[in-house]
Amino acid sequence: MSVEQYQRNVNSLDKDISSLEKKKAELDKHCSELQKKINSTQKSITPRTSASMVTSKMKQITSWQTNYAKKMSESADIGKKISDKRAKRNDAYKRLQKEQQTEQKKQSESLKRMQQSYEKRINELSNQTLQGFKANMDSTISESEEEYDVFVSHAWEDKKGFVDEFVQALRTCGIKVWYDTAQMKWGDSMRAKIDDGLKKSKFGVVVLSPDYIKDGKYWTKAELDGLFQMESINGKTLLPIWHNLTKKDVMMYSPIIASKLAMTTANMTSQEIAEEFKNLLV
Repeated sequence: MSVEQYQRNVNSLDKDISSLEKKKAELDKHCSELQKKINSTQKSITPRTSASMVTSKMKQITSWQTNYAKKMSESADIGKKISDKRAKRNDAYKRLQKEQQTEQKKQSESLKRMQQSYEKRINELSNQTLQGFKANMDSTISESEEEYDVFVSHAWEDKKGFVDEFVQALRTCGIKVWYDTAQMKWGDSMRAKIDDGLKKSKFGVVVLSPDYIKDGKYWTKAELDGLFQMESINGKTLLPIWHNLTKKDVMMYSPIIASKLAMTTANMTSQEIAEEFKNLLV
């Protein structure tokens, strides 16, 4: 049985138990009312009560007692059914938990296989891209050709929330920054400008955020691939910054980049991160 089937079984038993408990409560209430009537009628019989009235009241008491015994027997039967249902429910719940654990293990193994497949595909793409880079650019770009200290890769949605402030902090520290809003003009080729910026930068800072890693982000993916290749070819360092992301989020996006030591906006200001980068240039 699947987890869903076990869950439906547990839910069905819970419903049955609830219905039986309601019936038992109604029977017990009826028994309590009958007992009150019996006690009250018995008290009403005194030495002054006429014989005919005593006979009538005893007949009524006998009728109530018969009904009382019947209701008590029905309540006891339902109580036994409730006990049996609860035993079945406990057993069904244990089976459900066991199946959930099995399913969770399967999902974990499936996720692991997906990650391994993803890593393999990344390596294949990296090798292909590496060959392309080697064929189309000189791998011995000298330090004198580098015009920028850092290339800042980011999602445009994060400009106002963090990136603009961070870039300004870098420039305040005297750091030369390649930043699209400054380096790109109307009509420029985005691909050509980004390629040029990557080649002429010593470091690449990647501001990883929910908007950066979400599906459909072509340019952020292209920039990140380029930075990986620059690092593998020329030894330029790729520096990640986590912005509104957890370790798990980054791991799901890229286990490779998650393995790198990163700065995070969760506990550091833009100025503090800029100062950390400045120390790399000393």
